[in-house]
Amino acid sequence: MNPKGDKPKSKISASRKLSLKMLLLQKACEDLEKERQEREEEKVRYLGEKLPPLQLSGLSLDELQKLCKQLHEKIDIVDEERYDCEHKVIKHNKDIHELKLKVQDLGGKFKKPALRKVRVSADEMMRALLGSKHKGSMDLRANLKSVKKEDVKQDKVLTSEVGDWRKNVEAMSGMEGRKKMFDTGGGAQ
Repeated sequence: MNPKGDKPKSKISASRKLSLKMLLLQKACEDLEKERQEREEEKVRYLGEKLPPLQLSGLSLDELQKLCKQLHEKIDIVDEERYDCEHKVIKHNKDIHELKLKVQDLGGKFKKPALRKVRVSADEMMRALLGSKHKGSMDLRANLKSVKKEDVKQDKVLTSEVGDWRKNVEAMSGMEGRKKMFDTGGGAQ
């Protein structure tokens, strides 16, 4: 390692790296083309097995009808196989999805979807919740409790009547004060 902590210099020159990358890409392209040709050959071979060439010349009407019935039976069999395969794929995809959810739950890395901020008035919210039962607009301020100024003034008078805290402390000091606390069940604390 370098004393500076940098990456060690590569022993391969840039032109050599580029030529190696080009060779890898060419090899990958050749492999892809070869794989595509193999798939085409496999398809032709499979269709040759499953669908022999039809010879319709020189057949009577009864023989043509028999041939049509055989072809319909083969079509039905292929459709059943296709349906079974599709159903298996759907079932496996569902199982894969459920297993992914279990893995996320076990990992504890469940991604919460981003929520959008939505401004909804009280009327719109009630309409959404109640549907057609909601009638008219709703004035939420009308339901609030009204506070009169006289009530506030009476509260201030009550707090001022409590008195001076020094007098209360002096009354509770000494043994008489402690006795009063026990007599009244806790006193003025």
